[in-house]
Amino acid sequence: MAAKKVLLIKMNLFVLLYITNFLRTLFYIVLIYYGIRFITRLILPIFVNKGIQQKMYEQQRPYQRNTRIEGEVTIESKNSNNRYSQQNQGEYVDFEEVE
Repeated sequence: MAAKKVLLIKMNLFVLLYITNFLRTLFYIVLIYYGIRFITRLILPIFVNKGIQQKMYEQQRPYQRNTRIEGEVTIESKNSNNRYSQQNQGEYVDFEEVE
């Protein structure tokens, strides 16, 4: 009878410890979840605003006024180093439609 009582006490203790550890784990999960939500609500808007400002700056950069002096002449062209491909393009042949 004493052995059964000891076994019953050990079982109750095991169940109590199991439930306690489960609740502790559940508490940590909830704490981490709400911690991440809180941090993202504070920090994420800062990064998003910086990203938006960077994109706006990149889009406005080509339209900003050039700092060239009036009357200054600039020549912009693509230099092609592949002269062989320009020389050997072939000739144009005009085909006529035959009925």
